[in-house]
Amino acid sequence: MSVQEESFTTEGLQKEILDFLAERIKTTVEVDQDLFASGVVSSMFAMQLVVHLEETYDIAIVGGDLKLDNFRTVQTMAGLVLRLRDTSETAENA
Repeated sequence: MSVQEESFTTEGLQKEILDFLAERIKTTVEVDQDLFASGVVSSMFAMQLVVHLEETYDIAIVGGDLKLDNFRTVQTMAGLVLRLRDTSETAENA
């Protein structure tokens, strides 16, 4: 399995997102930690997360997917990326 394929597992995505957060916010978080309720990140930082996920994983986060709940935890962000990648690949193969 290539590195790229490996990163598209739930665990791989979570690790990459955790690494991004650790680099940007200079603290470690848990995959199920509510990043906003715990005060670790702000709603302004959510826009940085959107841009990072879009650019890193070649997805478009628009409309209903832009809700804060999709960025609340590392788990929900990984799930969003997997869902959008799957939707994108399904559309390309149709």
